[in-house]
Amino acid sequence: MYLSRLTLTDFRSYAAMDLTLERGVSTLIGANGQGKTNVLEAVGYLATLGSHRVGGDGPLVRHGAERAILRGAVTSADRDSLVEIEINPGRANRARLNRTPVPRPRQVLGVLRTVLSAPEDLSLVKGDPEQRRRYLDDLLVARAPRYAAVRADYERVLRQRTALLKSLRGRPWARQLAGAGQAGPAGPRPGSPGEELPGDPDGHGAPAGSAPTTLEVWDEHLATKGAELLAARLSLTGALRPLLAQSYAALAGADAGITISYRRSFGFNMPGRRNGAAAGQPEPEPDAGKLAAWLREALALARAEEIERGACLVGPHRDELELRIGDLPARGYASHGESWSAALALRLAAFELLRQGGDDPVLLLDDVFAELDTGRRERLAAVAAGAEQVLVTAAVAQDVPPVLAGGRFEVAEGRVTRAGGG
Repeated sequence: MYLSRLTLTDFRSYAAMDLTLERGVSTLIGANGQGKTNVLEAVGYLATLGSHRVGGDGPLVRHGAERAILRGAVTSADRDSLVEIEINPGRANRARLNRTPVPRPRQVLGVLRTVLSAPEDLSLVKGDPEQRRRYLDDLLVARAPRYAAVRADYERVLRQRTALLKSLRGRPWARQLAGAGQAGPAGPRPGSPGEELPGDPDGHGAPAGSAPTTLEVWDEHLATKGAELLAARLSLTGALRPLLAQSYAALAGADAGITISYRRSFGFNMPGRRNGAAAGQPEPEPDAGKLAAWLREALALARAEEIERGACLVGPHRDELELRIGDLPARGYASHGESWSAALALRLAAFELLRQGGDDPVLLLDDVFAELDTGRRERLAAVAAGAEQVLVTAAVAQDVPPVLAGGRFEVAEGRVTRAGGG
């Protein structure tokens, strides 16, 4: 798979850009702040419908413009495709595939697949668990686009259930829902006139009298949707484990290996223990039915604390992908070089996993060579050279190892031109 043409309108610093690309390596050279990363960000957005730099779409639209348009011509072993995305901050984005509108933008996922490595990737090693959960979920969607709907469904259930728990927090009668007895005679009881709680999963309002039933309904939805997502993450972690070890060894050139473990926010030796993040606890099999049953039991055990805190404390949104280098956790113990190797290895493992599914994804390397010592730089270049298409950014051409020689483009003042005037 490779991207043969990229056209941008009012995206970031580009009022208009039309870039023709080829298989192999293409390097964008330019000083910082000239727009190199914006190009790779646009390619990544076409593939994932998201940015690796910002959480919202607003900053992606050029200042003074109302919308941004991205177009990518993609060539794969099976077909040629044209993907178009219209970014409308504050409104629904729109998408077209081969010039035909699609009902939902996520229906174009999978047409272009990318793996992007950038300086922000250090957060995969040093940052909060949320960064590593996002890594897994993004890879799930890249591997099988149907998981975009699974992910969206779980996030919707989580928002609604959290809103219900917040509405119950501090109410005297809420102790009943936690199985902790009755509210005092002076306190309002479930069903008091005029009190309303968040609606049921179909979007209908629910009176306060149905609070126990409503919470149970949301518990069931969280258990079933969460189990599907959790099972997929566990399978993915198992598939990544040997690829990550191989990639880290290729990059670090060291004896110390790297391991990954999926740590849950709830235990599997029910009842009596919810600390699923304990070191040494074995990973369960990715059986969605069993995982749903365990989630239901964990939710029941956590109910009192959840109502007291007004927060959803059980589910995949609180899990952790633990990285260890040698015998120590990477977070907090890895050196800068080890952290970079681990972050790059996570991306290269993702690349190898996607490659197993057919076409190579497009490999995007955003200003990573400047961050590496000579040894890691050469080893990364040797691995990257085998990809069908690689897009590289660098401030100076000397940062890019000779093995990645290919097309060169100069980026300056919002313009991208082929080196030498071609």
